[in-house]
Amino acid sequence: MIDALFPFIILGGLGILLGIVLSLANQYLQVQEDPRIDDIEKLLPNYNCGACGTPGCRAFATGIVDGEVKNLSRCKPGKVDKHYNPILEYLKDHPNPDGSIIDVKI
Repeated sequence: MIDALFPFIILGGLGILLGIVLSLANQYLQVQEDPRIDDIEKLLPNYNCGACGTPGCRAFATGIVDGEVKNLSRCKPGKVDKHYNPILEYLKDHPNPDGSIIDVKI
């Protein structure tokens, strides 16, 4: 009888062990991302057209937060009142952790 249960015991123990390893890996290997990227991405037109020179709106929002994008008008489908001004207001209200404001122009 025990011979028939032996594979199930081994696979169950292995499943529990691998589950614990995956749980620990998830806890210690997390990548922290700036929450401002998500908020800025929501303010963009979200066409993901690549006309700005980046692969999509997510990459453009990351470039804005990282300070690599200095000109919002690179986003061709964006409108001044609808997209650019809310982004500028958001960046003024949410500075970098050191207190500096991201320098972006229209």
